[in-house]
Amino acid sequence: MKDRRVLIQSLVAACVAVSVLAQATPLAARSSGHEVWAIDQSDSVVDGGGRLYVYKGSSLGGRNAGLAVPEVVDFGGDARTTCLEATTTAPRRPHMLFFSPSQSHAIVSFVATGHVLFLDALTRDAVGCVDVGLQAHAAVPTPDGSAVLVSNQNGKLLQRINTEYETNTFTLDAAATIDLAACTTPSGAACQDPVLRPDNAPICPVIDATGRRAFVTLRGGGMLVVDPTATPMRIVAEYDQATVHPNGCGGVETAGKMYINSGGGTPANPLESDLYSFQLDEFSPVSSPPNTPAPSLAFSHDERGFVDSHGATVTRRGRYVWLSDRAANQLVVVDSRTDRVVKKLDLVGNLSSDPAPDLLDVSPAGRRVYVSLRGTQPLTANVPGVDNAVGATPGVGVVRVSRSRAGGTLQAIAPISNLVNGAEQADVHALRVRRL
Repeated sequence: MKDRRVLIQSLVAACVAVSVLAQATPLAARSSGHEVWAIDQSDSVVDGGGRLYVYKGSSLGGRNAGLAVPEVVDFGGDARTTCLEATTTAPRRPHMLFFSPSQSHAIVSFVATGHVLFLDALTRDAVGCVDVGLQAHAAVPTPDGSAVLVSNQNGKLLQRINTEYETNTFTLDAAATIDLAACTTPSGAACQDPVLRPDNAPICPVIDATGRRAFVTLRGGGMLVVDPTATPMRIVAEYDQATVHPNGCGGVETAGKMYINSGGGTPANPLESDLYSFQLDEFSPVSSPPNTPAPSLAFSHDERGFVDSHGATVTRRGRYVWLSDRAANQLVVVDSRTDRVVKKLDLVGNLSSDPAPDLLDVSPAGRRVYVSLRGTQPLTANVPGVDNAVGATPGVGVVRVSRSRAGGTLQAIAPISNLVNGAEQADVHALRVRRL
């Protein structure tokens, strides 16, 4: 294990936190069930790299979850050094987090730079770093563990990193790249088109269980479905902005369908909340005509005004799809059997006047849904004056799921703090459950 120092933060009294330097929690002391990883993307005290918070799953049960003490890793330390050695440049603003299929590695994308960082999930050590260029918004592993798809947002590229986790070998495969601003779809249309798809900055690639389809959402609306195994990667289905609205990032597969949302967070489209479902068996193995197969619209909440859909997860063995709405401060639950909304969970209450729920994941037993809660100074996806992503209580929200798995209650908040000159700067975004 590389030498490193980590911060252990004692979380007390509402949202006040005091940080102390300490050694990492011994491996034997960690939870045998699951861990919850959350990332504060605000600049860290070491060197602007942000911080990772790792909670034992057992510490987040019950109403005392707000007192849970996480292991804290500063990305300005070992991670920054690893990236400098591998790429000659330093990463900034860790934004999204995924785990390899075996849960052995964590994959962190940095949205203010093009870095994709690989961590040994057990030791938390940085073991690899790749710079894809302008901006790595999300880096998502394929189900077989052979690759990671990267949405290079402002570069308007979909890129592939080939991965060998056993040897910690991570290589950008330049031949696989799709230039989403300059490519052509199977129908012969321009991928980026002022009418069809006006702004092809990729937001999130959502990969189905076969690994043969990646649903790539776009900032300006529309969507491209890509075969990530081809070299170069190949578009197999295309959707325009009238069919799939902008800024989708929440996506889950269940009940033979792929669910994809649309959201806000950009000056051109600050507020949006829609959910689409696509029947996976209706896709052609080769290519489909435009807007085929047509999605079903599970909901559109745009008429409600102040809405911004973002994260997604599933409960009850995939029956219920949960979506976060960071502007409306709600979790929306959809029954995958009917594609109808069955519950809207309002998170505003005694624990938080403005929780701003962002990304979601579920505990292995399905009894808790964990939610990243944004801060008063959101660094990404917030439109000034609209304040769609502004929250009052940055941290990890713990939702106790009802027996039906179709509802729940915000039970506790594990606060995360980054005080700079007395002002709270913490902005929690990435969140994932690591199954042990």
